[in-house]
Amino acid sequence: MRIQYRRRGDSSRYCIILTMNFDNSLSQLPSPSAKRIALRVTAPAERALRQGHPWVFDQSITEQSHEGAPGDLAVIFDNKRRFLAIGLYDPTSTIRVRVLQSRQPATINAEWFQNKLNLAAQIRESLEGIDTTGYRLVHGENDGFPGLVIDRYNDTLVLKLYTLAWIPHLKEFCDALAQVSPAEHLILRLNRILQKQTDFLHGLSDGMTLSLQTPPGLILFKENGLTFESDPIHGQKTGFFLDQPDNRAKVEELSKDKSVLNVFAYTGGFSVYAARGGAREVVSVDISAPAIEAAIRNMGYNNLTAPHETIAEDAFDVLARMETQKRLFDLVIIDPPMFAQNEKQIASALAAYRKLTRLGLGVLRKGGTLVQASCSSRVDAESFFESIHQSAREAGRRLTEIERTGHALDHPINFEEGAYLKCLFATAA
Repeated sequence: MRIQYRRRGDSSRYCIILTMNFDNSLSQLPSPSAKRIALRVTAPAERALRQGHPWVFDQSITEQSHEGAPGDLAVIFDNKRRFLAIGLYDPTSTIRVRVLQSRQPATINAEWFQNKLNLAAQIRESLEGIDTTGYRLVHGENDGFPGLVIDRYNDTLVLKLYTLAWIPHLKEFCDALAQVSPAEHLILRLNRILQKQTDFLHGLSDGMTLSLQTPPGLILFKENGLTFESDPIHGQKTGFFLDQPDNRAKVEELSKDKSVLNVFAYTGGFSVYAARGGAREVVSVDISAPAIEAAIRNMGYNNLTAPHETIAEDAFDVLARMETQKRLFDLVIIDPPMFAQNEKQIASALAAYRKLTRLGLGVLRKGGTLVQASCSSRVDAESFFESIHQSAREAGRRLTEIERTGHALDHPINFEEGAYLKCLFATAA
């Protein structure tokens, strides 16, 4: 990292700007073609683009000037050959173009990236006032960067790619990122599909460090004043699930003198909040033993003394056994992983949610609180909430809703498919 002194505006003051030094991996990446791909699309796709939708699917393309490589810029025109949008082209994906800007033409360069990153950073400015150093800095399509997310963990940024189209732009993008949100470490993560496309990665790999500074194995960060650890190289997603701070805070408010069961606990986010909220007992259940060990450490970082039992087993099995044992809790949190990867899995996902509701209610005292969440974008909110109520009715329990919640401030939603998180707080008679 180097320090630059730059004059701020018209003032005589100077501000210190920290900029990252990157290793040679970025300088060796290919550049996108200077020749733009011209596209025309179907009428429904035109309408979607006019409404701000960020994707163009392969089957929507009706005319194309020439084939391109991942990361080439594609310009989409309407049926009168007027500009509609410009985006990143990816011939390996059914999402053929990920839109960067619509309605008005734009030059996609470091300045464009920097302006967009500034807008994203401004949305998160208020987080600094609540003692939070772990949050999503760029939320993909919803912040104008389709197929790319960035999570901040204190002085470490984790950049995750979901499309090859970003690779030729990575050097320019990271230069802009260093100006807007400097950090000591920058780590690259690739989704599972990209990890298999080794012929297109140009030496990049999942978990590699792009900055010259080598990050520590575990990184500590703050969320609402609580300390958590993240393993950004080996952990799930980017090392922690940052999308539930508001729901965790609400659990804290509800936990005073309560026995709390946290199912699919991962590294204990909800458990730590419950303990700070004054829970008299916290039980964390997750099938991953390393995640449970991290949950224990997260409790320790915060010097929390509430009794904390951990169980590294399958959540369905644990809930069924606890019901047989007639073990009951005042507050049950069920936050499972994504059950529906595609439309064909929606029915089975809803069946799994209903089963979890039944099992959760089987260990919830009368008058207790059920907190149940879904991160499956394929399952719409109404279907998810109805599945919970249906299962409760079948179990002979009546739910009174306290609140339905969605995304936190750092996970803005600007198109329908981007809304994936939904959570129900309800008391059970």
